[in-house]
Amino acid sequence: NSSLFRMDPDVPLIVPEVNPDAIDIYKRKNIIANPNCSTAQLVVALKPLHDYAKITRVVVSTYQSVSGAGKEGMDELFEQSRNIFVGDSADAKKFTKQIAFNVIPHIDSFLDDGYTKEEWKMMVEVKKILDTKIKLTATCVRVPVFVGHSEAVNIEYEREMSAETAQNILREAPGIMLIDKREDGGYTTPVEAAGDDATYVSRVREDPTVENGLAFWCVSDNLRKGAALNAVQIAELLGRRHLKKG
Repeated sequence: NSSLFRMDPDVPLIVPEVNPDAIDIYKRKNIIANPNCSTAQLVVALKPLHDYAKITRVVVSTYQSVSGAGKEGMDELFEQSRNIFVGDSADAKKFTKQIAFNVIPHIDSFLDDGYTKEEWKMMVEVKKILDTKIKLTATCVRVPVFVGHSEAVNIEYEREMSAETAQNILREAPGIMLIDKREDGGYTTPVEAAGDDATYVSRVREDPTVENGLAFWCVSDNLRKGAALNAVQIAELLGRRHLKKG
């Protein structure tokens, strides 16, 4: 579940709905890597669309919950919120700035090019899991939500992809729950996604600013699909494909 082996060429980086065949090289080091939480839900949503019309570029902005920073992150959000309500100070300890009633455009360490390591992880992991030809740029933001990562995703394709076609594809895709009514509340937020296994997609629409563009909203429980559930699915996949009863 750590990031240590994810980009090792001899270690498969697996999201079972996306690249199950890649698990076959696991014997090279007897290690299978679980991807970053924000990457996992993104590639589940991208994969069926990419199969229909090749994706060339992705622009993604993430809205990541404090549980991605562990118990300390959740405790800090709770304590700061409580302190603000009673007029006490809301000092930042785990995060670089106050997280309660705020957003922080910074997750993990900064790299020389101005991106953060969290953003870099998304860029390289999507390429390894889905397609090395996809260009991706990310902005990763920590938000005052306890559980559930959200992503605003803009995609460019090689050929035309209508919103209706994308909705039909996503409706039948494994691991995806399409909640997309063009009305008040006709979309999913982290509150509804917390505790569920699905990756939710909402607000599918065509992007008129680029040729063959599409935009959507994606939400998932980062503790489940972003970590624990995906690890269990990898174990089940390994058992089906490689582990025989003795």
